[in-house]
Amino acid sequence: MNGSHNSMLKNSLEVYTGAMAIYQKDYRDEGGYDYLIYDNAKIFTILEKENGVKEFTSRVETYGIASTDDESSAMMLTGIDFKKESKISKLKTALKSGIYDSSGACLYMGESLAKKLSLKLQDEVSFVGTAIDYSFVADIFKLCGTFKTGMYEFDSSSAFLNRAYFDELFYAQNTSSYIAVSVNELKQSDLIAKNISKKLPQDTKVYTWQELMKAMVELMKVDSIFGYISMGLFFLVIFFVIMIYGFINVSSRIKEFGTLKSIGISDRDIDTLLFYEIIILTLSAVIIAMPSSAYLAYYFELHPFVIEGISEIYKDYGIISDEIPTSFDLFTIAWNTLVIVVLNILSIIYPIYYVRRFTPIEAMRHV
Repeated sequence: MNGSHNSMLKNSLEVYTGAMAIYQKDYRDEGGYDYLIYDNAKIFTILEKENGVKEFTSRVETYGIASTDDESSAMMLTGIDFKKESKISKLKTALKSGIYDSSGACLYMGESLAKKLSLKLQDEVSFVGTAIDYSFVADIFKLCGTFKTGMYEFDSSSAFLNRAYFDELFYAQNTSSYIAVSVNELKQSDLIAKNISKKLPQDTKVYTWQELMKAMVELMKVDSIFGYISMGLFFLVIFFVIMIYGFINVSSRIKEFGTLKSIGISDRDIDTLLFYEIIILTLSAVIIAMPSSAYLAYYFELHPFVIEGISEIYKDYGIISDEIPTSFDLFTIAWNTLVIVVLNILSIIYPIYYVRRFTPIEAMRHV
């Protein structure tokens, strides 16, 4: 479960979102050109000096209508620096046909959107939209490349244009809808975001991946809750299986305990004997099971299970790979093992109580 969540999160962040993003405070709520970042250079200087920041790039998004002779569709057109973008996102590796790093009036378009518009490479498509100063913009672009990330909504509505031509056409020099940032360690995102926030202009805000992908984070939390419920039921079954076998073992030795009691062995000593037995059995099992299961978790993290076609089924949820890795986490392995040890110890309580009910004579006559 953890491995699947980590893989889903990694895929989604690496495809396009990034570990964090810097917005003008009201942009995500209001949208539009009134809430753009109008001083990229100042923020770039801050990011260049921040430890933990790996790469960053500016993106400008606009919306309009893309049309061919027979088809039309709403389209999100984004101006990007293709070279910087290849270091942050997987847009380059998602290339399906044509070229990635294009110049001039060349579009890099989602494959699903290209099919919707019945476009082939080198075909022309018109676009009508609005420039940063709210003036009317219309141009004819050429389809130079297509991509497929596996996220259907993204692939069916997005196209990218090189930043130099975009800035000239939309008057977007030194402007951003937001600045995407990647970090060296994803776990340090909150700390890095906190440090950056102190240095940024007051009208900007840093959003970490937990906020940018809130829906997915909530989905994973719900999935984890059901996963832990299932695991709890599994542990409960294990507990009763162990207790039943322990009870069978003890009940078949009632005469033995009766003999021990008749020669002066106390109930406390018999309790200690049974406790030592369960400890020896438990530790023996743990010594065998823990290293082998840890190795399997480690092996399948490096060599994930492959289920052909799963990425197509779950592409709307950001799964773009048919691989399902495990998660090798020593803390998880340790607490799972500890729970099993505790359950083993608890499983001997009822058999101990059962043995104590017999007097030495009753135990020796037990059939």
